[in-house]
Amino acid sequence: MTDIWVVNASPVIALAKAQHLHLLERSCRELLIPEAVATEILAGPPADPARQAVQSGWGHRVACPDIPPSLLEWGLGTGETAVLSLAAQRKLTTVIDDSAARACAKSLGIDAIGTLAVVLRAKRKAIIPSATDVLKALRAVGFYLDDEVVRAALETIGEGWG
Repeated sequence: MTDIWVVNASPVIALAKAQHLHLLERSCRELLIPEAVATEILAGPPADPARQAVQSGWGHRVACPDIPPSLLEWGLGTGETAVLSLAAQRKLTTVIDDSAARACAKSLGIDAIGTLAVVLRAKRKAIIPSATDVLKALRAVGFYLDDEVVRAALETIGEGWG
């Protein structure tokens, strides 16, 4: 896993809504946002915190390289495709929650983590005092989290899930 991450829209949107967007930048050395992902986020409502962050220059926006045919065959969204294409070309880690995109990443040998892993990493790096609190904040803004998955993940860092 590299310390340069390529991020998709849903982790940015969810973490921004939960007021924890800083976890992405502070958990890796560099954070890349493909232009297709930035465009998707900027299409959100004007009051959306993710849109406001991207408009103000948050993250490092990059152009998407040519998309390999093996990736196009998956029929993913524009953002997911751009994230995976960039990660494949530069051998980077993706931050992506979409299950089909994660399956594609796995099949193509691309490192992929989700929002839950970002939160756990932030706790391990002592960026946050409680992963449980951040995950509850994510849930409060509508981010889906499976209770059993969260419970098992939190056990690995010595925390519990209510």
